[in-house]
Amino acid sequence: MVTPVPHDSEAENRRDRLLAGLTLMIGIGLVLALPFALREGSPFFLPLTAAIVIAIALVPVLEWLERHRVPAPLASLLCVLLFLVAANAALASIVVPAWGWLSIIPERIDNIQDNLKPLIDFYSNFEKFVNRTIQELAQSRPIRPSQTAAESPPRSILEFAATSAPTAIIEMLFAVLVIFFFLSGWTRLRRKAITSRTSFGGAMATARVIQDVVDDTSAYLGTITIINVTLGLLVAGALWLIEMPTPLMWGGIVALLNYIPYLGPIFAAVLLAVGGMMTYQDIWTALLPAAIMGGMHLIEANLITPLVVGRRLTINPILILVSLSFWGWVWGTPGALLAVPLLIIIQTVLNAAGKPDIAGFLFEHGTLVAGGTPPPVRPLQDRETGS
Repeated sequence: MVTPVPHDSEAENRRDRLLAGLTLMIGIGLVLALPFALREGSPFFLPLTAAIVIAIALVPVLEWLERHRVPAPLASLLCVLLFLVAANAALASIVVPAWGWLSIIPERIDNIQDNLKPLIDFYSNFEKFVNRTIQELAQSRPIRPSQTAAESPPRSILEFAATSAPTAIIEMLFAVLVIFFFLSGWTRLRRKAITSRTSFGGAMATARVIQDVVDDTSAYLGTITIINVTLGLLVAGALWLIEMPTPLMWGGIVALLNYIPYLGPIFAAVLLAVGGMMTYQDIWTALLPAAIMGGMHLIEANLITPLVVGRRLTINPILILVSLSFWGWVWGTPGALLAVPLLIIIQTVLNAAGKPDIAGFLFEHGTLVAGGTPPPVRPLQDRETGS
């Protein structure tokens, strides 16, 4: 005998489906709006996010200083000073020589053209063929010239500094302050996050998630930094042996761009190829710096990094590409540099909190049902007997 479903249960089922549908639509709206909000608010969100990632990476140093009885404010100040010294040294070794390379580009254009003469000749013939084809196709339909409003560039360095430098200085100062206050209040913040849980299991889960985020992020950034600096020094030494000017600058560029998976080494090789063509007369010698960097990167990416990082962190390459493209689109090059650390933090939190089952939410639990009412589910033994 089949028991009829009460009217109240049917009403509750409809209400639950309605709430689930509203929640789904709101969630989709937030997911679609979040990238545009992050992109438009990049002057605020970018330094804030970068500061939090850097601060999380510095937490092990802070805890080591606190274990040696250094007061929290002084330990936080030492961590900030350590980061600023390392960042300024790295930028100084790159920016100052790079400015000299940029200043001599007009003088070296002829050298680059001599090295690229075979390729330029091929491109010239190909361009003539393309232009002739386009002209033949365009004879029957005139092309109207597009009107675009040209933006006037800054007329002086003072104007450029007045429009750009204050914003960069404010964002950098904001990031440094966030790092300092985050580190100085780290112990109190972690204790409050753990003790505010209403159950012992919730407190332990919160403590485990916080520790996993710190351990995974700091381990990745620390290990990758050591690998990238070593790679940069080896490339600089090899470039010094072939008498490439400013080898430390090129090594710093290689180390910095190597933080960006897949695309960063390609950009570094292209820059080294351009620098080689500005320096050497022979095309094969000019491509030698890029070849040296490419060979060392292949050894690092296929042997060293999987051996060292792969034991502690396993990240899906597809997720790395998605994160790289997403954060690169949102924040440009700084976003690409932050893509993997942010992916590690998000992946660690989701692994602890539980990943959402979108397919089950949509189909298995009756959130979206084709044709209105779902068909009744027969018992398994009735389906086997066909009755």
